[in-house]
Amino acid sequence: MTSEYGVLDGALALAIPTIYGQKMTTKQTRKSDLHWFAYDMDGNEWFKAQISLMDFSPVKTTDDEKALYLQKLLKGAVRLNSEFLSKWNGFDVKTYLEFPKDWGLGSSSTLIYLVAQWADVNPLLLHFQVSEGSGYDAASAGADLPITYQMIDDTINYTEIEFRPVFGEHLYFVSLNQKQSSPDAVKHYLKNTKGRKSLAKEQTEITQAILKCNSLNKFIDLIDRHEQLVSDHVGLERVKDKYFSDFDGGIKSLGAWGGDFVLVACKGGLTSMKTYFSNKGYDTVIPYREMIYREKVVIPA
Repeated sequence: MTSEYGVLDGALALAIPTIYGQKMTTKQTRKSDLHWFAYDMDGNEWFKAQISLMDFSPVKTTDDEKALYLQKLLKGAVRLNSEFLSKWNGFDVKTYLEFPKDWGLGSSSTLIYLVAQWADVNPLLLHFQVSEGSGYDAASAGADLPITYQMIDDTINYTEIEFRPVFGEHLYFVSLNQKQSSPDAVKHYLKNTKGRKSLAKEQTEITQAILKCNSLNKFIDLIDRHEQLVSDHVGLERVKDKYFSDFDGGIKSLGAWGGDFVLVACKGGLTSMKTYFSNKGYDTVIPYREMIYREKVVIPA
């Protein structure tokens, strides 16, 4: 929700788990390899691989890049737990997405969390075996509530919190239909060493203000300020300026800039939001309380 990019330099981030995630099943077999099958939310197979238990290299696969990522992930799990997959037993592993693949809600981070559970290792430690990112998404994958997350030097602090904005009925998530690469975004950010500490400090102040915010107008001011800070630093145009300059409200990028979902804050209702964004070519508009994990259960419609 807050402190994208700056979380890598110690900014306090607010992260909120969604009701959409990923599930995984494992079944021991008499085969000599791992057989991996990935299914989308409609039950269609979108990836499969036969993976050697010797070095986790792909024997056969439908996607070399994804298979090599699995190899890296499994090797990382074994480094953290030498007993994991040490018996030379084969497995059928199946993963099931609960959201469209192009939504960018964390197919990689939820996979890290699931493999960590299977291997009985810490998800954050596994994350840092395979990624340069902050790890906030891996922490969120196992959270039951919103979290604040902060990484300073080699110390990580994250805490589950209650975050239920009183203006929640005026918040929406809109998909831009352009899934972005978080690793590429991180590399781009890390290339620019100037001003990063200042960005992290200001993002922390905004996060703290958002946690206390009880006014929709104030919230819009805060996310607008956040957008401008990141825009100035990474050299990318604010998504509102680029696509929705006539929109009466606040729009904030989430995660890697340039795609995935944006957070929308405005006084309009769901019908007017769907009409506006549909006219712009964006048909996926989800109310905040239908996206957020536990909000849907705890707060009546």
